[in-house]
Amino acid sequence: MSLFPASLNARFTEWKLRRREGRRVVPVVRLEGTIGRTGVGRSGMTLASVNGALERAFKVKDSAAVALVINSPGGSPVQSSLIHKRIRQLADKHDRKVYVFIEDVAASGGYYIAVAGDEIYADPSSIVGSIGVVWASFGFVGLLDKLGVERRVHTAGDNKVTLDPFQPEKPEDFEHLKSIQLDVHETFKGVVRSRRGARIRLEDHEIFDGRFWTGGRALELGLIDGIGDIYSVLAEKLGGEPKLKVIAGRQNWLTRRLGRIPGLAGTSAELAALPSTISDQTVATLEDRAMWSRFGL
Repeated sequence: MSLFPASLNARFTEWKLRRREGRRVVPVVRLEGTIGRTGVGRSGMTLASVNGALERAFKVKDSAAVALVINSPGGSPVQSSLIHKRIRQLADKHDRKVYVFIEDVAASGGYYIAVAGDEIYADPSSIVGSIGVVWASFGFVGLLDKLGVERRVHTAGDNKVTLDPFQPEKPEDFEHLKSIQLDVHETFKGVVRSRRGARIRLEDHEIFDGRFWTGGRALELGLIDGIGDIYSVLAEKLGGEPKLKVIAGRQNWLTRRLGRIPGLAGTSAELAALPSTISDQTVATLEDRAMWSRFGL
């Protein structure tokens, strides 16, 4: 015999059901695009651009976990590291488990961010890996002479024009660049080792050589934890179909309006600087396309 009135028992039961249902709510943050600076007509992924959405996702009360959907070919190692660290800080602070779901690609910096998750899932045809460091440029030696243009560069410091694309590449410049790449690569490898540990099933020289694999092969190698989509995996993990709550990043009014115009987006300051940045944006767009096309996208 209950010690409480039937109405109170009914309300308590309803509260428990709501509480249990609330725990199936999973905030979802999409992390997509080339990682690095943003500009006019170009939306890169940086800590500044995703931090707001991440913070709001981890603050959702009574959520069962936080899901991250990643689709990125990589980019800036610094921004990759900052985003990775922020995810782990928020996960520890709010005691939330983080599930990562890879769509088309999580390569290089994209994978760096992915290993911030406690468990990583992908499609069998997703591209995963590319644990390495790359630096690319162009050489325009002799071009200005052909155009009849005189270039004037004045520096204080013998190495201020290291790797200048209008000068022949020097062996000492290459060696300096290589040392920087090795330092960054070691940091990347350390993060992967600390997050994936004994789950990785290849030797260091095989797993960290810059190669990338399909999701199916990545599972065999221990780079991910399973094959599956966000709906089926979370339903299995949480014992019932969860309510996915997509947390979008916030944009200012001008950016939202300009974003509706194909190929045009940016702040008022960026728009004002458009004439002086058009060449940089052209190169940036080519680099962005090159990163995606490397993975057939």
